[in-house]
Amino acid sequence: MALSPSFQPVLERIAADIAAAPGRGRPADYIPALAEADPRRFGMAVAEPDGTVYGVGDWQQPFSAQSITKVFTLALVLSLEGEALWEHVGREPSGNPFNSLVQLEYEHGIPRNPFINAGALVVTDRLHTLTGDACGTLREFMRAESGCPGLAFDERVAASESASGDRNAALAHFMASYRHITNPVPELLSQYFRQCALEASCADLARAAGFLARHGIRADGSALLTRIEAKRVNAVMLTCGTYDAAGDFAYRVGLPGKSGVGGGIIAVVPGRCSLCVWSPGLDERGNSVAGVAALDRFTTLTGLSVF
Repeated sequence: MALSPSFQPVLERIAADIAAAPGRGRPADYIPALAEADPRRFGMAVAEPDGTVYGVGDWQQPFSAQSITKVFTLALVLSLEGEALWEHVGREPSGNPFNSLVQLEYEHGIPRNPFINAGALVVTDRLHTLTGDACGTLREFMRAESGCPGLAFDERVAASESASGDRNAALAHFMASYRHITNPVPELLSQYFRQCALEASCADLARAAGFLARHGIRADGSALLTRIEAKRVNAVMLTCGTYDAAGDFAYRVGLPGKSGVGGGIIAVVPGRCSLCVWSPGLDERGNSVAGVAALDRFTTLTGLSVF
């Protein structure tokens, strides 16, 4: 992997700044298998549209992708059924925590957006209905786009999430009562917990998100999404990708992004590059403290932003 004179010095400067910064947050202790992560770990990768990747720190260390996978299941469903998806899930910021039940009650079981847990359950349900194997479809897509044929699910993390997944089960059963879930809830939950337990590195995820930088074009040159569909996925990432901190993320970073409670965040500069940063320490909203700071530094230093 060649090092770029345009990105590598920037990444090294960011890594030095992050190493000197106090306060890293705390790992996601509500998922026992993630609680043991070291918040001092840090990695960052940038992938150009041709697949060339530059990295720093723990950029090749696999970690639990968690909610980052929601971007890829959303794109896969859009590629299969297009606008019909939006009959089942909205596109507005929630303003509530990612696992909240509050809005479902007065919005007739329709989740506010595809990146909160309720919305992601609906998207996974649609993908499972359309393909017969949501997790298998996601895994093969991620292997192809990342160029890493060994990407797999961490079954220990999946089991840990299942054992502590009562709130997700409640969300799924509530939406099923409104007939917004079509698969049996236990089957859906198994698919969802495995999906979130995908292990990948910053390099893998930066490459895999490249189709959004290429306006919907996959690594092999085929089209996954139309240019308009890719634009819309990026728009939903910008407005909803970091839970109830999306406004602050847009203010500080200025890029479409999607975080996960494993400590990872992907971000996209359309037409220019895709990024992934990882550090397991989270803030109170479930976003990586060092990850947000690193992306803030990246857009400040490079001037690459959608604004």
